[in-house]
Amino acid sequence: MTKPTSVQPVRYVQYRNGVTSLVEEGRVISEASVSLTVNGIFWLSWMCTPMELEDLAVGFLFNEGIIQSIQEIEILRPCNHGDNVDVWLNHPVEKPLHWRKTSGCTGGMTSETAQQRTQPITNGDVFPAEKLLGWMEQMFDSQTLYSQTRGVHCSMLTDGEAIMAIAEDIGRHNTLDKIAGKLIRQSLQPTRRILLTTGRISSEMLQKAARIGAAILISRTSPTSLSIQLAEQYGITLIGYARRNQFNLYTHPQRVGITFPESITEQQPSVYPVSA
Repeated sequence: MTKPTSVQPVRYVQYRNGVTSLVEEGRVISEASVSLTVNGIFWLSWMCTPMELEDLAVGFLFNEGIIQSIQEIEILRPCNHGDNVDVWLNHPVEKPLHWRKTSGCTGGMTSETAQQRTQPITNGDVFPAEKLLGWMEQMFDSQTLYSQTRGVHCSMLTDGEAIMAIAEDIGRHNTLDKIAGKLIRQSLQPTRRILLTTGRISSEMLQKAARIGAAILISRTSPTSLSIQLAEQYGITLIGYARRNQFNLYTHPQRVGITFPESITEQQPSVYPVSA
């Protein structure tokens, strides 16, 4: 078996403006099934882009509340064929009895108790709207795989000054696991955490963002009703439809340096479009 790569070559017929042509050296994003084995026991399989698998495995275990630090991992070993990641911990751990299928791309999985292991965010730093939108543009410019293939999600973590981690994958939830894995494996501990993503913010995305410790979560697209409820609960400033000079601010607006009309307060309706 050949080890999968993140991008696959493809030939296709292109139709544009009434002209048909053959593209000999096209590229598409790879999609592969990769399983996770913990202490010798199969746990689950991801559908993912088969790259940065160590980060994916470590970040998934952290976001599920299974581990808290890299010191708990004795062995972290993707197999030669790239279709399994073998993780051995220095302590016994019980495999979750029930996995809840999420709304993530290709169907993500999370344990039913993961939400119970997440603490509220109390960081109160304020950032100008223009600064947040600028980071969104920088994430778009940093998408290596997207520039080659399209059809891939990206997430980025910044401390408000520099990029701390960036990850791409066909699954938006996988990008947040990879971000968490990078933080843990590289022992990065930024005091301020702003998380940006191209993907829809569903409840499992919000849950992973809370585990990562993101005080602000920004998406190119929309949140769901449950993610808004969880953002309010976890103390996360949730922003959607961020593009060019505008965004929608849904929860905890105190971290965004904007001027509100007198008619709007934190207690009034959640959804309010904001233009920088």
